[in-house]
Amino acid sequence: MPLELSYELIALLFGVAMLAGFIDAIAGGGGLITIPALMWAGLPPTAALATNKLQACGGSFFASLYFVRKGMVKLDELKLAIACAFVGAAIGTIAVQMIDTAFLETLLPFLILAIGGYFLFSKKISEEDKHQVFTPVMFGFTAAFGIGLYDGFFGPGTGSFFALAFVSLAGFGLAKATAHAKVLNFSTNIASLIFFAIGGKVFWMIGGVMLVGQAIGATLGSRMVVTKGTKIIKPLVVTMSIAMSVKLLSTQYDLFFWV
Repeated sequence: MPLELSYELIALLFGVAMLAGFIDAIAGGGGLITIPALMWAGLPPTAALATNKLQACGGSFFASLYFVRKGMVKLDELKLAIACAFVGAAIGTIAVQMIDTAFLETLLPFLILAIGGYFLFSKKISEEDKHQVFTPVMFGFTAAFGIGLYDGFFGPGTGSFFALAFVSLAGFGLAKATAHAKVLNFSTNIASLIFFAIGGKVFWMIGGVMLVGQAIGATLGSRMVVTKGTKIIKPLVVTMSIAMSVKLLSTQYDLFFWV
């Protein structure tokens, strides 16, 4: 489908992606900003989802790279979880093209709102590591694979789901959980992008421009995670959880004509 790409539109999408990358590196939920922007620019829904995966790869990659360089993530310890998340996302991306997502659309706003409530009220969330519930192998085959499957199949809130899993199951402190979540999110983004690209759904020009913006925003956001930690992550996760829930509910039930 041909699109008229003006310099103004490209600049706007670049700025949107940079803002989304900043927020996504800290709390997740960047797709809440970028997917509506892509659809506003004229992309059909499936193409918007596919192109969003391309630009999201830029943000998640540079955020992951920053966290690895800072020593917050050791890739050798995360190999199994990365592989499981990748496989799960690949299966989910294939499945979404064949299965009705209506049930998830109904359930998802309440799941994301529950995540926000957990981060807001749980006394377990801090910068300190806690008791580990799952071994790395168990975590990989359950949480990493399951959330990866969800990301390929549907997507919104994936970063928050990964962060919650690392906090509640792996016993990580919040900043460490956020860093590890971003690495797994990069794995799921790549898997989904590959299968969307095979299907010819990606708008490469738009996605490439937004990828650069995502990279800049994600690098800035990652630095905030390292320097500010829980002080900035916790309130932003809660805020984005509420925003995502309101957005999804309004889309389903036409609650607000301006959303």
